[in-house]
Amino acid sequence: MDLSHFFNFDFPLPFWIISGAILVFFTVQLIYYLLVYRKPYVYEQKRDKSLTAPEKLPAVSVIIASKNESENLAKYLPPILEQDYSDFEAIVVNMGSTDETDVLLKALNQQYPHLYHTYVPAEAEDINGKKLALTLGIKAAKNDVLLFTEAYCVPASDKWIREFANEFLKGKDIVLGFCKLQIEKKVSMRKFILYDNMIHGLKYLSLAVLGKPFMGIGRNLAYKKEIFFEEKGFSSVLNIEEGEDDLFINKIAGKKKVGVVTSPESMTESDVVNSFFTWRSLKSKYLYTKQFYKGISSFVFGFETFSKYLFYLSVMAGIVSGAVFNNCLLIALSLFFLIVRFVVQLYVIGKNSRLLGAGKYHIDLLFFDLFQPFNNFKFRKYANRRNKSKR
Repeated sequence: MDLSHFFNFDFPLPFWIISGAILVFFTVQLIYYLLVYRKPYVYEQKRDKSLTAPEKLPAVSVIIASKNESENLAKYLPPILEQDYSDFEAIVVNMGSTDETDVLLKALNQQYPHLYHTYVPAEAEDINGKKLALTLGIKAAKNDVLLFTEAYCVPASDKWIREFANEFLKGKDIVLGFCKLQIEKKVSMRKFILYDNMIHGLKYLSLAVLGKPFMGIGRNLAYKKEIFFEEKGFSSVLNIEEGEDDLFINKIAGKKKVGVVTSPESMTESDVVNSFFTWRSLKSKYLYTKQFYKGISSFVFGFETFSKYLFYLSVMAGIVSGAVFNNCLLIALSLFFLIVRFVVQLYVIGKNSRLLGAGKYHIDLLFFDLFQPFNNFKFRKYANRRNKSKR
């Protein structure tokens, strides 16, 4: 059988254009995965894991703003109050709750004397409520190191405070952590939500490790009290609803020494996502404030998305053109680079996923990779509509 017509080695200009595009965007994608997204688990592997004497660690104030979260506080506040740490306090700011929050906090205070609680006056509740609550908590804090989480989060270990405190001994002003999601299998799009949360974490943790921090999450974040007052509190983000964590850090991180904690013991966990709509509400908060970020992060990850889609389009063009013009070499090259990128991606995502507790991925990773930017665009439109309707 004559197979020569299947192997057309006469390379016209379109062959070189498509091949060149595949190679360029393949290289860009490898740079992102091997030099950016790979950073968190490499950082965790290389970090100094030696224990610090307890007496050398700084005193810490844990701050939580809560509104009608009595059930979550009953479950998740005791593990915070029972941390294996010698010098800390926990401050819960009651944001005008109408449930059993006040009764619960008073009862817990009898058992845990290092628990302090205060409240936001009812008449001030709607005026930047979360920012006001956190400001009251910060002012009430006795210690310079402030560690923040949410009422619906629980530390992954009793070493949570210690992991953050160790970073401040290294001279850090801000320390960024990660929050794992615990989602029941019955929740729609569960695996994709876990993937999306992991990618979000990889982005801000990776750039922080590279010395270009751009945000943090209020579910697991710490900074020094003196920084808050140096920056005049949340004054720089008062005109924007929300943003008391990610946007605040975005505005101050460039001037401070920022560290990260990536150990399993340093993470918090949350089961708050019990439906697709809960996740959309939680995620849209960050997608809305993201448009106000300063710095290179938007360009860095925007270009990553741009190069990703151009890579896929170039591969498709290579396969189709190769089939039309009987050029098996072009088809082979297209498939080779697609497979190599996928293997590298699967390796890097797999390593980080084990570290961040985000599940296992196989061929579904390709779908998630393609779908996530579209989903972010859709959610961002929803977030903008929601915030406009509140004005």
